[in-house]
Amino acid sequence: MAIFFIFIFLPFLSAILVPFLYKYLNRLVHTGWFVLLAPLFILIYLLQYIPSIAAGETYQYTLSWIPTLGINIVTYVDGLSLLFGLLISGVGVLVIIYSIFYMSKTREALHQFYVYLLLFMGAMLGLVFSDHLLVLYGFWELTSVSSFLLIAYWYERKSSRQGALKAMLITVIGGFGMLAGFIMLIMMADTYSIREIIAQVDVIQNHALFIPAMLCILLGAFTKSAQFPFGIWLPDAMEAPTPVSAYLHSATMVKAGIYLVARTTPIFGGSSVWFWLVAGVGVITLLYGSLSALRQTDLKALLAYSTISQLGLIMSLLGVGSLAVYFGPGEKGSLFTVATFAALFHLFNHSTFKGSLFMVVGIIDHETGKRDIRYLSGLMQVLPVTFTIAMVGAFSMAGLPPFNGFLSKEMFFAAMTELTHVSAFGLDRLGLIFPVIAWIASVFTFVYCMIFVFKTFGGKFHPEKLTRKVHEASFGMLFAPIVLCLFVVLTFFFPNVLGKYILIPALTSVLPMMPISSTDLKISAWHGINTELLMTIGVVVLGFLLFRTAKRWIRLFRNYPQTLTLNHLFNKALPSMEKRAASLTNRYMTGSLRHYLSYIFSFFVMLLLGSLLLNYGLKFDFSNDASITLFDAGLVLVMLIAALTVLLTNHRVVAIVALGAVGYMVSMFFVIFRAPDLALTQMVVETVTTVLFLLCFYHLPKLKKDIERIPFKLSNLIISISVGLTVTLLALSANGHKLFEPITAFFERAYELAGAKNIVNAILVDFRGFDTMLEISVLTIAGLGVYVLIHQRSKRRKQDETE
Repeated sequence: MAIFFIFIFLPFLSAILVPFLYKYLNRLVHTGWFVLLAPLFILIYLLQYIPSIAAGETYQYTLSWIPTLGINIVTYVDGLSLLFGLLISGVGVLVIIYSIFYMSKTREALHQFYVYLLLFMGAMLGLVFSDHLLVLYGFWELTSVSSFLLIAYWYERKSSRQGALKAMLITVIGGFGMLAGFIMLIMMADTYSIREIIAQVDVIQNHALFIPAMLCILLGAFTKSAQFPFGIWLPDAMEAPTPVSAYLHSATMVKAGIYLVARTTPIFGGSSVWFWLVAGVGVITLLYGSLSALRQTDLKALLAYSTISQLGLIMSLLGVGSLAVYFGPGEKGSLFTVATFAALFHLFNHSTFKGSLFMVVGIIDHETGKRDIRYLSGLMQVLPVTFTIAMVGAFSMAGLPPFNGFLSKEMFFAAMTELTHVSAFGLDRLGLIFPVIAWIASVFTFVYCMIFVFKTFGGKFHPEKLTRKVHEASFGMLFAPIVLCLFVVLTFFFPNVLGKYILIPALTSVLPMMPISSTDLKISAWHGINTELLMTIGVVVLGFLLFRTAKRWIRLFRNYPQTLTLNHLFNKALPSMEKRAASLTNRYMTGSLRHYLSYIFSFFVMLLLGSLLLNYGLKFDFSNDASITLFDAGLVLVMLIAALTVLLTNHRVVAIVALGAVGYMVSMFFVIFRAPDLALTQMVVETVTTVLFLLCFYHLPKLKKDIERIPFKLSNLIISISVGLTVTLLALSANGHKLFEPITAFFERAYELAGAKNIVNAILVDFRGFDTMLEISVLTIAGLGVYVLIHQRSKRRKQDETE
């Protein structure tokens, strides 16, 4: 168990060491070589789980964290988490190797880059292996924070800061929604464990919070995985360095939303709402991303929208695959089990070809200084290896053989056409929409893949348009995309090795209720002349014609008004919201203490008094109260007179004396209630404060006659009476609603429990000692802050004197 947690948290431990390695060793060797060890060791460690996981084993490890609250770091290793763990660590190894040759060790702050990258890697590993919902949420938000730092790595650029802010806002808002959904799940199942919630799925499906929890969780998944209409953050995230783009948008961050949907499919999968949202949003995202990619002239932007499109494809397959939960074991359920299998297969394929394509763009940018298609052509002549890598990756994304994307794209078409034979969820009327949209989007996917390859590498080479002398990249920069391309090709020829040891165990985790056998899920490149093959042929034929005639029609996409795009609407709405928020804030942040107190007390009255009235909490019980003596009434009368005197007097000294009288009367009550220590403390405090008030007021200017009388304000009177009435009613109601046994008996055992003869001291020091320690810590920090300010001021004075 300990070894597992060491490897999972190895990126965080490495991140602590990176600044020291950079400081002392970066001049000798690139810091990335040390950073490489963390994902490499993790990958090697996770590989040993493959045989046992493929045999049906699962592993649970628990690290005690906050056991009193039931919060422990519980990790669960099954097929799904292992698939993502291998992608995170495996692609992480290749990305770091690529970054060693891409990022300059002299011009870049590499210690910051690798710290952010390791934080992100650790957050993703923690996310996919967590079985505890709240721990998963913690890692989920850590991915948002670390991705913000990575996207804003070149923070001197305004576009980098804006892209990071947009990604942070959208994903964190979705994360808050997801947290609400997790809390609802915890309330329904009375457990934090995802596996235990899945075991209670028959119970929670009939709960009133089932649909709200589903919607909140999907909000988090859709925002993180850039589904429509939340995907506007992903193109702006391309401002990050290319290694970051290759990592975040091929194998990690955007796949977190996919992971969440796959992990919660056993819980929500049988619902029609889940199917229409996941599958529907998925195909819309697929079409939106493919159309938007055609409008791009920047290669990274094109790949960004292609990522959105491919994520929509995977999401739609998960939605269609959820029908297996609805139909259950049987022939019909088995047909849609293949859809989930295809989603996991394409998730792996996308990580391989998209990672290589991002690295190709990085090589082009690194060697030519350009990423704009309008300035690039004929690069095949000077970058032949890069061209080969680009062709393999792009053709796989287009769904052409002999590359792995062809296999999963065929399975995608098969799953979509199968929906036309289903009568559930209204698919007998609307099922045809899915294969039609899928086919149209695939045509445009083919077109932008051809544009990426042949507009960049084909044609005549024009070196005069470029800012650098172009030559092939170094082997170190080519190594990582070549490895990914090998996976693209080898997976096509040996897909069932991947299926047996990686994909089928992951499928078992997503659909645990389905009987799954490796013999039933054989991946093959040839299934005869069938519908999906004809759809692929149609994609190639029509896509080729559209590519050849692109000059005639692509301007329609590229001249599409920017004012009508979602990105423009967001960019316009955000400053408008900021202005309105600032205007609203300026209305109540007036600088007047009276206004602030009015807001606080008004809210206090509305919340507490409103709750008492709405919940019928006004219940009084005076049967156990002590009798009120004449002496008690006299003390109260004196307190009232003193308090009124403070309000009505025009002399400061009289007001101070009257205020002190109120405090001394309170100390008299402490004497009556047999609390001499409190009475003594109150008298000391009142004496000291009265003296201090007198000293301060002695040095203040005299009141002018025209402002001596404070004007009467009815609002002040209403608020003060309301607050007094609320506190009185609340105290009386609390005394009449004793729902629990009082804790006074426990505190009376102060001497026995804490060895303290003074109950008050025991409460402060022992019973709530942690709270007192934090209060002391706050005072210490405030004192240090004051000391630093004074020290800096005196230091500045000395510098001014010397100058």
